[in-house]
Amino acid sequence: MEKQPLVVLTGPTAAGKTKLSIELARAINGEIISADSMQVYRHMDIGSAKILPKEMGGVRHHLIDVLSPDEKFDVFRFSQMAKEAMQGIYERGHIPVLVGGTGFYIQAVLYDIAFSEEETDSALRRQLEEEAAQKGNAYMHEKLAAIDPEAAAAIHENNSKRVIRAIEYYMQTGEKISVHNAREHEKESPYAFCYFVLNDDRKKLYDRIDARVDQMVEEGLYEEVKGLLADGIPRSATSMQALGYKEMADHICGDCPLEEAIYLIKRDTRHFAKRQLTWFRREKDTIWMNKDEFDYREDRILDEMLKICRDRGIL
Repeated sequence: MEKQPLVVLTGPTAAGKTKLSIELARAINGEIISADSMQVYRHMDIGSAKILPKEMGGVRHHLIDVLSPDEKFDVFRFSQMAKEAMQGIYERGHIPVLVGGTGFYIQAVLYDIAFSEEETDSALRRQLEEEAAQKGNAYMHEKLAAIDPEAAAAIHENNSKRVIRAIEYYMQTGEKISVHNAREHEKESPYAFCYFVLNDDRKKLYDRIDARVDQMVEEGLYEEVKGLLADGIPRSATSMQALGYKEMADHICGDCPLEEAIYLIKRDTRHFAKRQLTWFRREKDTIWMNKDEFDYREDRILDEMLKICRDRGIL
């Protein structure tokens, strides 16, 4: 059976994916599926740098503004929702364009991976959660590093859910979750795809991240987070652990001054971009679109992407 087409546009935060994705989708008769762990939430617009309806250029978008901030969202739910959206896109005779910086989500869909992080409510899981509550994220991350250094390197210590799941998987099976995931990753993709990574000079990227955070603060990030807390969204919610929201909530609740919160958002977003680049460099089948090689001309980047898609028989 002929494989269905899929185009992926990813890259570090603030690389300029959003604008380019609109031009790409319009050029290939595509619809965009957001591969972003935060834009899926309603009322979380500023801190997630969410695309506005007026910026969509008539391109249909999926998985944006579909969940309440108190709902859980993880790789399993993303895969389920993305595949459902893709089915509709194919039925309409269009091409899905997967856009966003969450490499874990992209990998799950692209290679149809069954990550071993299924939702179980085991006694062991609860025991580890209690241990995390008592001893903190850094302690649990060190515990993971001792048994599975590869998994610890790939998972941020604040992502306690994935840290706990990786420890739990090892304790239940005796196998490192990194070994399991590497085995799953050897799967062949069920799609005919192009996997583009948009990248820029590190200093330019970091400068844009800092400027974007300043812009978020000017646009009302404080008020957005304060409104979410006032609406009863707990600080422990998945959505409130996101970059920008966690630090601003800490400030609002009196845990740190505003200047420190802004500094931490900038610093941690830069660190996040660095981790994203490390992830994409490890990925197979990626096509790197380095903006400086195209003299920062978006039309030239788009032309090259379209040429590659045609050469690979996707268009």
